Amino acid sequence: MGEATAYFDVDGTLVGTNLLHPTVMYFANQSSPLKSALRIGGALLNAPAMALAESRDRRLFNEMLFSHYKGMSEDRIAVLSEEVFDTVVKPRIFRGAVDLIERCKAAGERVVLITGSLDWTMTYLSEYLGADHFIANRLEMKDGIATGKLLRPVVAGPEKAGLMVADARSVGHDLSLCSAYSDSFSDVPMLSVVGRPACIRPDKRLARLARAYDWPILDIESPPRGTMETAR
Repeated sequence: MGEATAYFDVDGTLVGTNLLHPTVMYFANQSSPLKSALRIGGALLNAPAMALAESRDRRLFNEMLFSHYKGMSEDRIAVLSEEVFDTVVKPRIFRGAVDLIERCKAAGERVVLITGSLDWTMTYLSEYLGADHFIANRLEMKDGIATGKLLRPVVAGPEKAGLMVADARSVGHDLSLCSAYSDSFSDVPMLSVVGRPACIRPDKRLARLARAYDWPILDIESPPRGTMETAR
């Protein structure tokens, strides 16, 4: 392992998905059609409040979204997680993502994915991309059933920066030598704590900031034709 880490946001940065895409599949594949309909219906009723939260507080949005996992069994999530990766995540990995990560590793960088997505799916993505480590959200379980709460710390917004600081310290890396990649203005804190920030397919606000600070803007290509566009 080298002396620096490359930190990657996932949704919208390496993969053309957002947190809702895998959630829909998890909810649509419950043990019965009725349970699937009830879970999806509950999430839809809460959609306006979640949309407001997403624009104002990424942590609150994460907590609201994952509260709808309440009552799902750990076994069910485990069974579905590989299918979610294969059918939702893997087809939407940007064509240049693997190459970029390989170039980081060839330069001696340790590669870490940091994302608000669930650890279940990130296990498969991390392995597929060849990442060294990942930091992701984790559902609280009691007696094998999801409580609807996320374990602390919640991976979202400004909290990502603190988690990166802790991670770099744990392996003895100087953040001024590390890099970070994201597509979203909400990730400015994580980009600001490293010495080498970069943007991938940035949203408008992040693109303006990147130009002002002369941060590199990378294009690792869009997902294959016919896949779902990224929702921010």
